[in-house]
Amino acid sequence: MSFLYDECSLCELKDRTDLKGFCCGDKDLDDFFTNDCFAYAKELLGKTYFYTVKSAPENVVCAFTLANAGIRVSDLPNARRKKIEADIPHVKSLKDYPAVLVARLGVSENFRSKHIGSDVLEYIKYWFLDPYNKTGCRYILVDAYNSASTILFYESNGFATVFSSEGQEKEYRHIDKGTPLNTRLMYFDLMQLAKDNK
Repeated sequence: MSFLYDECSLCELKDRTDLKGFCCGDKDLDDFFTNDCFAYAKELLGKTYFYTVKSAPENVVCAFTLANAGIRVSDLPNARRKKIEADIPHVKSLKDYPAVLVARLGVSENFRSKHIGSDVLEYIKYWFLDPYNKTGCRYILVDAYNSASTILFYESNGFATVFSSEGQEKEYRHIDKGTPLNTRLMYFDLMQLAKDNK
């Protein structure tokens, strides 16, 4: 039984009042969902969705923003490129692979410990498989906070880091070696699910 699937409804963000009172306890995420997500939508940079409790729609359970993205494998170290392309037939290899970016994901402080974050990721993964996938999307990407608990959360949901080390990722992003790496780019290959569903 899933609280999110059984007790909640998915909504598309349309108005500033939709997320009124939503707080996930992270200053950056709360600021994004209070202010920035509307500019993202207006500029066609990302689209925000949220779940509410069916019996009390004023209670926002979680919010997430999706955007188009891609993995440019031609810029990756050889070993990482081979890992990402391992299951792609050679005749179909490209320089870039289509992806959707989970730009932000926040769960309300009032609904913690209900596996909501994992359920949202599962929903997004299946949302971009056939017959729902309208444009072609091979990967789900996240730019996860670079903390042990956040990385572990995404790994437990099937994601892997794009780069094998923080040093590689800093080099790719042109970040000075002495500067902390605040986020790690992670990916999930949707073909894992597509093969399981055949």
